[in-house]
Amino acid sequence: MKIEKRWVISFIIISIVCITGVFWPAVTETDAVLSQFGTTDQIVPADVAWMLTSCCLVLIMTPGLSFFYGGMVGKKNVISTMLQSFVCLGVVTLLWVVVGFSLAFGEPLGINIGSGFYSFVGDPTSFTFMDYVGVLPHEKIASTVPFMLFALFQMKFAVIAPAIITGSFAERVRFISYLLFICLFTLFIYAPLCHSVWYPTGILGSYFGVKDFAGGTVVHMSAGFAALAGVIVLGKRKNSRHVPTNIPFVLLGTGMLWFGWIGFNAGSSLEANGVAAMAFATTTTASAAAMLAWIFFDRINGRKVSSLGACIGAVVGLVSITPAAGYVSVPESMFFGFIAALVSNWVVNAKFLKGIDDTLDVFACHGVGGIMGMILTAIFAHGENASLLHGGWEVFGHHMMALVLVSIYTFFGAYILFKITNRIIPMRVSEEAEIMGLDLSQHDETLFPIECADLVLEE
Repeated sequence: MKIEKRWVISFIIISIVCITGVFWPAVTETDAVLSQFGTTDQIVPADVAWMLTSCCLVLIMTPGLSFFYGGMVGKKNVISTMLQSFVCLGVVTLLWVVVGFSLAFGEPLGINIGSGFYSFVGDPTSFTFMDYVGVLPHEKIASTVPFMLFALFQMKFAVIAPAIITGSFAERVRFISYLLFICLFTLFIYAPLCHSVWYPTGILGSYFGVKDFAGGTVVHMSAGFAALAGVIVLGKRKNSRHVPTNIPFVLLGTGMLWFGWIGFNAGSSLEANGVAAMAFATTTTASAAAMLAWIFFDRINGRKVSSLGACIGAVVGLVSITPAAGYVSVPESMFFGFIAALVSNWVVNAKFLKGIDDTLDVFACHGVGGIMGMILTAIFAHGENASLLHGGWEVFGHHMMALVLVSIYTFFGAYILFKITNRIIPMRVSEEAEIMGLDLSQHDETLFPIECADLVLEE
């Protein structure tokens, strides 16, 4: 078999990265670095235990997403679709260690506006190869847990963001070009957006006052708009109609996502406290309300109650409450799930989106769910000058300005990255490979026994 240069180059890159780790100089603590950190006496064991647990919960969401998506696609593309999510655990983890965490939470790079300094991205050399990220707590970012634990927690968010995008272009993307894209997306879309929202001087959080408790804007809006850009660049599948292969996979994936989302949202309090408990409650309640709203709305519109609809509704509820999980009450969270489910359901079934062939309706669920979450957070979030109800129209207006900016940046940024990736390595598989199915054409694997493969190809 002829080995293509792109795979040789990929192997060389991973070899250089891993070998460099052996020779990377040991960290020498300096006064400049130590000034950012507290002491071990400030570490709260209960917070450490909760954050370790939350890291594990968020990690399981990515395999959960692979089951969620894998069960929805056609039978010739299940393994490829699941692998596209799962492989992010490898690619994004190393990228985060080498430079991603520095871009997201490194020394701020930005501009002065009036009397304040506002940053867009972190210095990529701040924590290269996770140096200076040790067991001491960071005074400004995570003051009661080791900074390394915070970095690992944030890593899991970075892992699942590009994995969410995969559902939009399932059944037609070349695997090696997809790997290149998720690297570019993490570096140029996710990390700067993460810094802008969550770093203390980040422009969206500190200047516009954006409230994003656990990633409705950073994760779901960025992934949703990138998904929309991806399907526009790649175009429609040859056969855009398929029957979901394994609904029990979808149910299993939904359960894993819901379970992991507790760490995703409640863990974002960064402490074992009442805010974490409230985020746990609002997350569960919003998802429950969205699930029921989705299936009842389906029924009154003449569609059967389906387990697929129940699962999608539950996930939309989880998406919508994410930016507000620690900022709203339990009764308000029910409204979040309810209204987001209705809007997303309407978008999923809208004729104007059918022409772009978003395979698993990623934009309609994650993108629209993230938008609804951001709007509702801007209305209901508790706290002084936090929202429309607790600060007035000026606060709400700033949130809406930020929503527009994020939408433009993530959509057009991702569109450009898709175009660049496509120029370097064509993203669309050949027509023959698409007809064969990506499981066989890309990975030489199949859900079915070898003797059944010919029957699959005939279909």
